[in-house]
Amino acid sequence: MPSVQLNDEIFRVAQRKAADKGYSSVDQYIADILVHGPGEESDNFDHLFTPDRIKQLDQISAEVKAGGKTYTTAEIEQYFENKRKAWLTKHAS
Repeated sequence: MPSVQLNDEIFRVAQRKAADKGYSSVDQYIADILVHGPGEESDNFDHLFTPDRIKQLDQISAEVKAGGKTYTTAEIEQYFENKRKAWLTKHAS
């Protein structure tokens, strides 16, 4: 049977989460996540909002409210399309 290797720190995290959720083993916990998805954990992004990121978002919000430049979705898509074309031209064989 195939196996997956986890470093000790990740295994301990998985072991704790498995126990907290009532799984009898880490294998069962990981298999359930892979088959059914991460569940409610996927909706929790709190860990991404560090004090530095919140400060940055507040700064951006203040700049927009003060009349700073904003971009439409179409402008952003065009920008990245131009970047993609330039990259492809530069890296063409």
